[in-house]
Amino acid sequence: MQPYRETLWPSPWVIIALALVVPATMLVLAPVSLAAGIVGAVVLYGGCLALAFGTAPRIQVSEASLSVGKASIPLGFIGEVVVYTGTDATAQLRTKLDARAWLMIRGWVHSLVKVEIVDPADPTPYWLLSSRRPQALADAIAAARTHA
Repeated sequence: MQPYRETLWPSPWVIIALALVVPATMLVLAPVSLAAGIVGAVVLYGGCLALAFGTAPRIQVSEASLSVGKASIPLGFIGEVVVYTGTDATAQLRTKLDARAWLMIRGWVHSLVKVEIVDPADPTPYWLLSSRRPQALADAIAAARTHA
C-alpha cells in the first residue's frame, strides 16, 4: 500500500492577504521612525508567514490509521468515506453540518471528505476534512482498510 500524505499549505491568496500587515505596521510605526516601520513590517509579515506555514495541517493515511493534524483514528473505526465538491461541499458546511462533527476545514480548500466514525464509544459521528485531492484521500483510506 502506498501511504497518502497531504499538507494543506496556505494558498497564494492567503499569502497576499497576509501582506496587508505591512501597510498596517507602516501606518502605525512610520510616524515614530521610518526604520522602525520597515523593520516592524518585515518582522510581522515574516511571523505571519511562519505561523501560516507552520500550522498547516497534515493529512496522512497509514496502514493502521488516519491522522489529521494532531488527531488520529484507527482504520477499524472508519465507516463510509464520501467526497464533496462545489455546492455539495458548501451544503455540508452549512445546512447538513452536525454540531458533533470533528472539523478540519481550511477556507482556501474548496473540496471536502466526510469520514464516518463507527466507534460506539466516540460521540463524534464523522470527521469533515478539507482536501485538495479528495478522491485520492478517499481511495487511500479504502485501500488501507482492505489491506488492514
